[in-house]
Amino acid sequence: MTTSFFKANSDINKPYALMDLDDTLFQTQRKIDAWDLPTTERETLVCATVNKQDEPLSFMSQRQAIFFNWLLASTELIVVTARDRSEIKRVKLPFDSWQVLTHGAIILTSDGALLSSWQQHMYSKLAPLQDKLNQLSELFTSHSQSEQSHLVFTPHIDSFNNGSTDEELTIYLAIKHAQKDHQALVDLAEKLPTLIRDFDQDFYVHVNANNLAILPHAVHKRHAVQFLLEHHLDHQRPSFGFGDSLADLPFLQLLDWYGMPNHGQLHEQYQSKSSG
Repeated sequence: MTTSFFKANSDINKPYALMDLDDTLFQTQRKIDAWDLPTTERETLVCATVNKQDEPLSFMSQRQAIFFNWLLASTELIVVTARDRSEIKRVKLPFDSWQVLTHGAIILTSDGALLSSWQQHMYSKLAPLQDKLNQLSELFTSHSQSEQSHLVFTPHIDSFNNGSTDEELTIYLAIKHAQKDHQALVDLAEKLPTLIRDFDQDFYVHVNANNLAILPHAVHKRHAVQFLLEHHLDHQRPSFGFGDSLADLPFLQLLDWYGMPNHGQLHEQYQSKSSG
């Protein structure tokens, strides 16, 4: 066996960096204050996203901005986010590689086109669940319209190709609480399996801060990342990534290295286990 030793090489083969966005690379002012993040003086914040009225919404600290700039220069940065195709347009950062969107239901190529093979795969998984997703949508729509309700309900819909034509399909359902009552969302999540037959067989629920998502099992960041790793990314190139939520961990575990910011759901889960 011949032993070889490491030699520095300035001809860098960039690793892949698969990155969650919200609360990992940037966050709202409310969360900046809650987490007491460093280098977040108002005059030094960098706007990362805008709201529907084109007003600044989320910001990077100086440390996050330096980190993001390093990622752009030294890696092939791949977005992995719950944001859908309209929401990602409100992120005012440069991306030029693959984008995994809508919790993994959508994959965009480097030129912004839909990855057709993944589209057709997702169509085959989502089409049989449309009746149940529509049934849940009707329940939440009627409930959110009542005066006592503080729930804000949003179905996430996109176009999928079935091999011959495009069809609009509901991907998943999102619920927020108007008064940001996290416990109310946790309580709702516990009641969801009683709403329709075989709920657990077809869906899973993810709750993080003021976001509750009802997702088909086929829709997951892990599934989309695994598809990219197996069919489109160079197996010789290393990969690493970061994410802040429990929903990120399964896709991160597919990579060579992964980590989390020192704030957010994953960090809090780790802290509670360590202290316990």
